[in-house]
Order: sequence, then structure tokens, then C-alpha cells
Amino acid sequence: MRWWERSIGGKRRGRIIALLRRSSRTVEEIATDLRVTGNAVRAQIQLLERDGMVHAVGTRAHDGAGKPASLYAIAPSAEATLSAAYAPVLSALLASMRDRLDPKMIDVLMRDTGKRLAPTDARKTSLEARVRVAASILTALGAELDVEKSGDGYLLRGYACPLSAVVRTQPRACLAVEELVSAIVGNPVRECCDRVDGARCRFQVSARPA
Repeated sequence: MRWWERSIGGKRRGRIIALLRRSSRTVEEIATDLRVTGNAVRAQIQLLERDGMVHAVGTRAHDGAGKPASLYAIAPSAEATLSAAYAPVLSALLASMRDRLDPKMIDVLMRDTGKRLAPTDARKTSLEARVRVAASILTALGAELDVEKSGDGYLLRGYACPLSAVVRTQPRACLAVEELVSAIVGNPVRECCDRVDGARCRFQVSARPA
């Protein structure tokens, strides 16, 4: 079983995904390829549609009379969830940068990366609202964290890290997330992540604008 088959509900859905990654198909075509009933495939397709993994992309007419059958394909946004390459490629890239570039240049590149990830429409709200926007974006990226009042500012206290596979050996990657949070809230942010036992995000947000 491929790793992502476990995350999407098992081998049967994994076999449907594997077929749809090759080309769009109707329910009946999938059923024929997998030697199962159309109803069995239809039930799995409905669940995969609900989870945003597949979507309808058109219809295909039958040879005889009858309503055209819906064609299904992998949703563009789902492709990234089917790849295990991102973390090792990023880790290897950062290792190559470490060996070839000055540390200050690496920091500049990491911060520029964070700025490019940030939305541009959050600064019209209160500081607390902006901090919560930052928290929701980090959560969407894979973090698990709370927003806590800390003096006049705020602390984003994480219990997991979206870059955990990378930051243990390449801690400069945290600078990209620090800059992302700073760009969202519009105030200085200090990274104080916990990398002693696993990887847990910690970002202190100043109450004073930069």
C-alpha cells in the first residue's frame, strides 16, 4: 500500500486515484478496470469528491442511446498531497545552499520565501485578528498551535511543525515561517521554536509595529 492510500481511506480508493492520475475516466470505466461494480466505484468517487481529491471534468457519450457519463479526474489541488517528494527535496536544497552560500544569503532567501507566501490583505484588521489569520494559515499548512496573549503582544505556541522533516537538520527554514507571520501581522516576529524534542513552532509577536 502506498503511503497516501492510508491517508485517503485505503487501497480501493488508492487504486481509483492511480487510474485517474493516468487519465480521466467514467465510473463504469473504473469499475471495468478494477473488476468491481459501478455502485462500489460510485460510492468511493463521492467520498473522494467530498474530500477534494477528484472532480468531474466533463462527459463521455455512450455508444448507444442514453445520458452521457460523467468523466472524473484528479483535482489539481490534490496532486501535492499525493507526493512525498517535497520534504526531502527541500531538505536537500537547503543542505546544498548551506554548503555553497554564505549564511547571511541563506537567511535573506528564507525571509524572501516567507514574504512570497504571505497574503496582502490582512493588515486592515486589529493585531489580534491578524495574529489569528497567521495562525489559521499556519494551521492550513500543517501546524497545530494556540494563540496566547504574551505581555502586550502574542505568542503562537505550536504543538507540531509543518516543516518538521526539514527543520531538525536545517533550522534556517524556520526563518521563512517567521517572515511569513511577520508579513501577515505587520509587526516584528521572533522565532523561538522548540527543536529539542521533535519540532514545535513558537513565534513571539511584538505589539509594536516595525
